[in-house]
Amino acid sequence: MLRWLIGALILSVGITFAIAEYGRTVLAPASLQPAPQLFEVAQGSSFGSVARRLEKQGLIQNAQAATWMARYNEIDGKLHVGEYEISPHQSTREILEIITQGRVKTWRVTLPEGSRASEIGETLEAHGLVKAEDFQKALQNAQLAESLDVPFSNFEGYLYPDTYSLSRGLPAEEVIRILVDQFHAVWKNEIQPQSKSLGLSQHEIVTLASIVEKETAAPEERARIAAVFLNRLKLGMRLETDPTVIYGVADFDGNLRRKHLKDKTNPYNTYQHLGLPPGPIASPGHAALEAVIEPEETEYLYFVSKNDGTHKFSRTYAEHKKAVDRYQRRRR
Repeated sequence: MLRWLIGALILSVGITFAIAEYGRTVLAPASLQPAPQLFEVAQGSSFGSVARRLEKQGLIQNAQAATWMARYNEIDGKLHVGEYEISPHQSTREILEIITQGRVKTWRVTLPEGSRASEIGETLEAHGLVKAEDFQKALQNAQLAESLDVPFSNFEGYLYPDTYSLSRGLPAEEVIRILVDQFHAVWKNEIQPQSKSLGLSQHEIVTLASIVEKETAAPEERARIAAVFLNRLKLGMRLETDPTVIYGVADFDGNLRRKHLKDKTNPYNTYQHLGLPPGPIASPGHAALEAVIEPEETEYLYFVSKNDGTHKFSRTYAEHKKAVDRYQRRRR
């Protein structure tokens, strides 16, 4: 009897050891090669189907063992949708932790200052992050704009230009939320505290900053150009800035014509309408926003391009006419 018990015990230990060894084997890394692969967990995927695809891609050794491990650890219902970077050099446990903790791969994308909302959508699509069509549709979501405290339903001007790390597969609405949240953070911490003495609303500051952004690429000119526009607004003069007119021309082909400047039906035509246009014409960056709240102290009322990326500034219309004649008319 004792021998039988000893034999049974030895057999049990042997079986347990064999199972444990088998588990260690099938749950070990599938390969010693560390080269990572992209793996996507789609919406509605079951854990079993995900495990089978992991095995098929050579990322794990055994799908059934992975499923058992997930059930034992009660994580089989915690899959996170998204794209992951996984290496076959990682153990099954490590891989399961990645896809159940939502450690998705992110992609860096830079949204340049002065980009229109539509151009931002195109940039995001070019990086494979969201379809431009879906982004454009989400931009018309007035309820989303209201929930994000954006006064303009197309989000123009409030999609903060910056470098972001975004995961693929995010809904367009969520991407918009990320960009707008960044705008609010910059506004609250860096712009709003200095803007109170200006006498302009947030929307007016963003609108003017977007015009400054489109008017010059020369950093040293931003505060001066902002001052010109602020001076004109104080005197009741029209802003007469080409970028606003262009923004309001739906089929603009790159050639600004006299008919465009005379079109009173274009609400963005600052040659015909007093004051600021209805809203921003692009996404201003920090420097343009700062230029508006800290403009240069100057009496300039006019400026004209010198065709080298900078402008000639004038205090009187007579001076301006001479500058136009020198830098523009003689080129024709």
